[in-house]
Amino acid sequence: MNTQNDASMFIGEGFVGEGVNAAHVNIMLGPKSGPVGQAFVNALAMPRQGHCPFMVIIKPGVPVKPATVYANKAEISGDLHGNATWGASQAGIAKAITEALLEGTLPKESENNWSIVVAPWVNPSCDDLDAIFKNNYEATQTAIKNAMSSNSEIDKLKVALSQLGNPFYQPKS
Repeated sequence: MNTQNDASMFIGEGFVGEGVNAAHVNIMLGPKSGPVGQAFVNALAMPRQGHCPFMVIIKPGVPVKPATVYANKAEISGDLHGNATWGASQAGIAKAITEALLEGTLPKESENNWSIVVAPWVNPSCDDLDAIFKNNYEATQTAIKNAMSSNSEIDKLKVALSQLGNPFYQPKS
């Protein structure tokens, strides 16, 4: 785990699942006094049409710690997509963040002194709330672990470059 006290921001990414119920989660974590704290405030203060960031909760009246803002990447398009975003995706993310704090993946000081900005993709064509929950939970776990890893990224980048591609595009050469 990266425990550098002077680090102002940790960034991670996770992608889990296939098809319309896949989850892609980007995450920024860090002290409230740094750039993540500013991004947190900006996200809540500047909603835009179809994108209304909200606080991630475990249940009504119990926000996750560290304080987390959910900034949806996909504009809400219908009741099922809204339930998938505000319900299943949020719940999966809340579980992953809370477990990361309780299990020590996130440092103890993060509980009250850090903020998190999470930007998940929930496909407007999704059709399975349980899959949305599971995939967002696992993608958030991965994103947090990637963000907090102190391992050198250079070797990982060298290997990944030879496998360049993503679920939406695979280069031929």
